[in-house]
Amino acid sequence: MPDLVGSLKKLIESEDFCNRHKERLQDFTRNRALPFKNLIYYMINLPVAAYETELYNLNKNLNGLDIAQPLATKGALTKAREKLSHMAFIELNDHFIDLSQTHFAPNRWNGFFLLATDGTLCTLPTAKPVVEHFGQWHGRQGDPCPKARVSQLYDVLNHITVAASITSKNIGERELAAAHSVHLSPDDLLLLDRGYECFWLFKLILISGANVCARVSCNKLKIVKAFLRSGESERFIKLSCTPNSARKCAEFDLDKKPLRLRLIRVDLPTGETEVLITSLTDRQKYPTEIFGDLYHQRWPVEEDYKIMKSRIQIENFSGKTVHSVYQDFYAKIFTKNFASILIQSVNDQIEAITAGRLYSYKANFTNVLAMTRHHIIVLFNRMQDLLCDNVSKIQSLIVRALNEIRPGRSKPRAFKKKSRKKFSTAYKPIS
Repeated sequence: MPDLVGSLKKLIESEDFCNRHKERLQDFTRNRALPFKNLIYYMINLPVAAYETELYNLNKNLNGLDIAQPLATKGALTKAREKLSHMAFIELNDHFIDLSQTHFAPNRWNGFFLLATDGTLCTLPTAKPVVEHFGQWHGRQGDPCPKARVSQLYDVLNHITVAASITSKNIGERELAAAHSVHLSPDDLLLLDRGYECFWLFKLILISGANVCARVSCNKLKIVKAFLRSGESERFIKLSCTPNSARKCAEFDLDKKPLRLRLIRVDLPTGETEVLITSLTDRQKYPTEIFGDLYHQRWPVEEDYKIMKSRIQIENFSGKTVHSVYQDFYAKIFTKNFASILIQSVNDQIEAITAGRLYSYKANFTNVLAMTRHHIIVLFNRMQDLLCDNVSKIQSLIVRALNEIRPGRSKPRAFKKKSRKKFSTAYKPIS
């Protein structure tokens, strides 16, 4: 882990990285209180409090001070953020994921990285530029509310967001899933929920070399209805291109040859029947019995949105501009992944400590996120010998707070509408 942090620090503090991610040629050329690297460290520290509080904490953690003055004024911070492109955090995320896969053995399913795509809506600050860029949600009651559509490509076994996007709510989830397809490779198996099933998206996924397994609606496609009536456990089909998919195929320059896919029937303990459609057509290697558990492994992508909204507070934006929305979102995605990879670095220790116990154990992710805040600045700003010592101390704290994994636990989903917490840019928490 110290090598990964050192590599990231080298990238953040390099002149080339700064030049790639500043808005104008003349930005970050003068010696200011908030140079490019310090602004990056500020943003990845999950700032949720008032500017002055966060700038105080930045100075304290950068320089190892017991009591410190704010590193800069909030006006200086605002001006510095105008110069920074959010693409810096996307590059950091991509670089960090690539590094982690060479340092740690990632979890796989039958040789595949198990990925899932899903989306959600995100409440935004009520500001005219934000509304014009992202759009509004017009509910049955109350005033229109600014909303963005969020989508992510999520590694469900390693708990890493491979790619994420925050866009206008008018862009559909299928289109965002298509944008994520550039990150797919032949080592990937993509799990999709109902609503994503369509010829053109399957075709796009398959030409990347990846495989797909998706749940399909039982009452829409005739071919699925016929399969359900037959009582068969599986059936090989040829999925043809529909008129709607034909337009998308033309847009993405895809051919319209039918796809040979496999329908799988999954009877749940509740009595409900699910139908899955997959490109895994080898019966010997992938028998029908494994698909119920396989599709169930998609669930962590749903849980990750709870982490995003309640733990790292992606709806708690620190500004009222489109620019600040993108910066906050992608910086928090990076920090969430940093916490996940910290956990990866101690998985072997957790297995050794808990060997012989009745249940398996995992790190408490909320606890690790809490440790990441503030400590992430310390890790990036200490000498190499202190860095190794600090990483070791954090890792020892992680393995002291473990949660047991109890298989088979379930709870009925509560569909009662809950009041949503709204964040105010005028009233910030104290830490």
